[in-house]
Amino acid sequence: MSQLDDFRQELLRTNDAFRRLHDQHQAADKRLSELTHRSLPSPEDEVEEKRLKLEKLALKDQMEAILREHRAGAPA
Repeated sequence: MSQLDDFRQELLRTNDAFRRLHDQHQAADKRLSELTHRSLPSPEDEVEEKRLKLEKLALKDQMEAILREHRAGAPA
């Protein structure tokens, strides 16, 4: 496991905000997967798919910001 993975695992255990963002990201990913596996998506499905992709990106950006802060404070 890399040091980055170690940081992520530690944050999942110790940081409520990071864990909440991670859970929201996982839920959005699951819903997105459900939508993309439909054979005939409706226009509403396509709108939701775009929204979910943007939501996942925003959540990932927030998680990465927390990760950067954590790494900056960690001893080398």
